Amino acid sequence: MDYQKPCRRILDPKDMPMWLRSPAHHEIVSFAEQLSSSVAGYPVSAQYEISENVRSICRMLDQAETWIAQNPPDTTSSSRFGNQSFRKWQAELEQQVPQLLRDLLPTSSHGAIVELAPYLTESFGNATRIDYGSGHELSFLVWLLCLCKIGYFAPSDSTALVLVVFRRYLTLCQQLQRTYMLEPAGSHGVWGLDDYQFLPFYFGSAQFIGTSVPPSESISPTLVQAKSDEYLYLQGIRFVMEMKRGPFFEHSRQLYDISGVPRWEKVNQGLGKMYKAEVLGKFPVVQHLQFGTLFAISSEIN
Repeated sequence: MDYQKPCRRILDPKDMPMWLRSPAHHEIVSFAEQLSSSVAGYPVSAQYEISENVRSICRMLDQAETWIAQNPPDTTSSSRFGNQSFRKWQAELEQQVPQLLRDLLPTSSHGAIVELAPYLTESFGNATRIDYGSGHELSFLVWLLCLCKIGYFAPSDSTALVLVVFRRYLTLCQQLQRTYMLEPAGSHGVWGLDDYQFLPFYFGSAQFIGTSVPPSESISPTLVQAKSDEYLYLQGIRFVMEMKRGPFFEHSRQLYDISGVPRWEKVNQGLGKMYKAEVLGKFPVVQHLQFGTLFAISSEIN
């Protein structure tokens, strides 16, 4: 395959139909649905395969987290959001990513680094705006998809991609958000699902399918405290409770309303549709996506 540096193709709202019928859109929807299905009924501590390649990704994310201590927040900043030290962390990431990927991948896959690197560097936030949102989370999902397409991950890795790799990514992102007070990118405020993330709730709702825990318990502080290390949904709720003040139903109306849905299957199905509509279907989110040969917006490129 002839790899090429990815570039933006969704430059105007008029480009949205091209995106929505593209191979890339179909692949990312299918990939998210496959990952969600792969963790149905699985807590983090369940038995599933954790390959050496999965462990290698986690070690890479562990290394990225060490850069936070090396670039502590600027204590002279008086703004509520957007600590400028995040720019130093992001600069470290951009400098290190090519070598990190060379260390990660077999030599035969090094040609793909030109496509893989931009997705990884865009996965943790924007250094100019000092913000983070579901578009950055989407970039990480695209990066995982591309790794699958070059054969780095096997189909048997699907469960671990969510419960090990994505969970480790989520923990790092939450630490970045907490440390540098990243501005929520495109937040819908009280009417949004969450200021920063979407996928922990989609994947996490699948984890609860077939369990005795009803959705009504998902916002119980007692359950969140006890089980947030086992369920991504609760890890997301725990972070919301940590970062926001006031009654839950006031600051997180969508999540509060979801707790009134009777069955997790219905929650998971609804969140899947919501992801397609509110993340993949919104120009302000997907306008920053980049496309190459691995993640192609036209069948001619693919």
